Order: sequence, then C-alpha cells, then structure tokens
Amino acid sequence: MKINTIYHGDCAEVLKTQIQPDSVPLIFADPPYNLSGKSLNLVNNQTGGAFYKVNEEWDTFQGEDYIAFSKEWMEACQRVLTPNGSLYISCTQHNIGEILTEGKKLGLKLNNIITWYKINAMPNITKRTFTHSTEFVCWFVKGKNWVFNYEAIKQFNPNKTREGNPKQMRDFLDFIELPVVQGKERLRKEDGRAAHPTQKPEKLMELIILASSAENEVVLDPFFGTGTTGYVARKLKRNWIGIERNEQYVSLASERLHLLPD
Repeated sequence: MKINTIYHGDCAEVLKTQIQPDSVPLIFADPPYNLSGKSLNLVNNQTGGAFYKVNEEWDTFQGEDYIAFSKEWMEACQRVLTPNGSLYISCTQHNIGEILTEGKKLGLKLNNIITWYKINAMPNITKRTFTHSTEFVCWFVKGKNWVFNYEAIKQFNPNKTREGNPKQMRDFLDFIELPVVQGKERLRKEDGRAAHPTQKPEKLMELIILASSAENEVVLDPFFGTGTTGYVARKLKRNWIGIERNEQYVSLASERLHLLPD
C-alpha cells in the first residue's frame, strides 16, 4: 500500500487489491451523483464563469446500475477503514437515498448529515422548483470510539462568542455556509471552463480532515478528481491516498499536488 500516491484505476478494484484492510482512519468520497443531463450555459453568471450543468459520461447510470455501483464502492471502503474509522460521503437529493440505504445495509452508523449551503449557488432559472442551493455530507462511522476533534472544530468555527472566544458548533457544524469554488481556487482548462464540474471547496475538506483525523494519519479519497482532498490533507500534515479512473483528472491532480512544498 503506497501513501501520498494517486492510484489510476477503478476505485472498488483498487480498494480491494491495493489497500490493506483496516488501515485507513478517514475516507472522504465525492462519488458521481447520477444527475447528468443537458448542458445549460449561463453566459452572464459570474460564479466561476459560465455554469454548465454536469453532463459527464462518468456521472451517467441506468436503472439499478447506480445502486449496484454504490454498494460495491461503499463495501470496498468499509473493508479498508480502521475499526473506528470515518467515512464522509458527499451527495445531493439525487443520490442521498442510495447512500443512506447502502450505509445502513453495511452496518455503518450515521453520525451526522452536514448541510453545505452554497451562498453563490446557481440562480433559479426554470422557476419550476425551489432553488437548489444545498449539498450534503453524510458522516458514517465503522464502529465505536470514532475520532472527533471537538476542540479543533471549535477553533475552525468562524462564529465566536460575544467575548470573542471559540464557540460551540451547534450554529455551524450541521449547516456550513461556503461558496461554490471560484477565483484562484477553481482549476480551469485552457478555454476557461472549469476543469472539473464538481470541485469541492478546500474549506469543506479542512473541516472534515480536522474533525476526524490526526497529523500523519492517512486520508483516502476514492474519487480523487482534481486532488482537493490530497491538497488539503498535505497542508494539514496528513498523508493521503487518491484513487481516480479518469486520466485527465489524474494529470491535473498530480500537477496541483506538485506545487506544494514537502
């Protein structure tokens, strides 16, 4: 098992064959949401340039295929988690049902569902539904005695008491306000479009890594994408493992991580 490495391949296969069982204390997964559809170009939207609805081959599943896919990779993650390990899974209303169902079948305990409120979410163009301005992160644990660094998260909480002291998290942890990735943080192609349609904010990853891991421990991401998990883990003095099947994303993540000093 190699650390601080990107494995190029199918995550379930790599998890089963390359990662030791009971070895990883923290996994963050941002799987396909199965919501691909027709592209929508909003020329005047300033949030990261024009917004393009996710329309990727890797995000398209038919019928029961998505359920089988979710079961396979979540089962593989459970195998490599330490006995008290944490599995955080990013999702929306499109796939949270499958994630919760498969997690329960695997015997994982759901500790929290964090709501990420996107303060610069795409406007409600169709005017046929409520504005889609939130995503979720389900926090599962494999067993008892899971890690939760309460004091570290109090320091992370931007809200303070009236006296300016670190504040408890009931006003923050279950509901975190962060913008969709934009500006210098957003990785882009040569044509200016986002390099990855669902790049997650570094601040969100910082919250998760601080909450459920210690320095020098391993953080694994089975859908590594542009490498945000590894990038933040390295800055927080954690080791990391990335798994990504898309060759273009492997190249982008490798380049991004090489910019950080050892």
